[in-house]
Amino acid sequence: MAFIADILLISGALSATLYCFILSQRLRRFTDLEKGVGGAIAILSVQVDDLSQALRNAEAASLASANGLAAETRSAQAAAKRLELLMASLHDLPETLPTDPQIDPFFVRQPAAAEGAL
Repeated sequence: MAFIADILLISGALSATLYCFILSQRLRRFTDLEKGVGGAIAILSVQVDDLSQALRNAEAASLASANGLAAETRSAQAAAKRLELLMASLHDLPETLPTDPQIDPFFVRQPAAAEGAL
């Protein structure tokens, strides 16, 4: 009886050894940096770093654009105030132009006397 128990104990130990050996081989392949999950984790880590850098660049660009847009808005508001002031000052002008024959509203490059000389 003791002999049979020894044989069963040895076979159990051998099967546990074989199981541990197979498990160690699978774990080594699983954590391989080139083919296994370890490699996938390394690649994903690099991609996360790249995306974080791209996000920082996008934030900086959007902040610069927002600052530029705010400056342009302030400039446009100042121009609108000046235009409103000019439009308000136009209300003080008379409705019709004076009918003075000496005032010609058209621009003449050369006087009429010079045209006859050509």
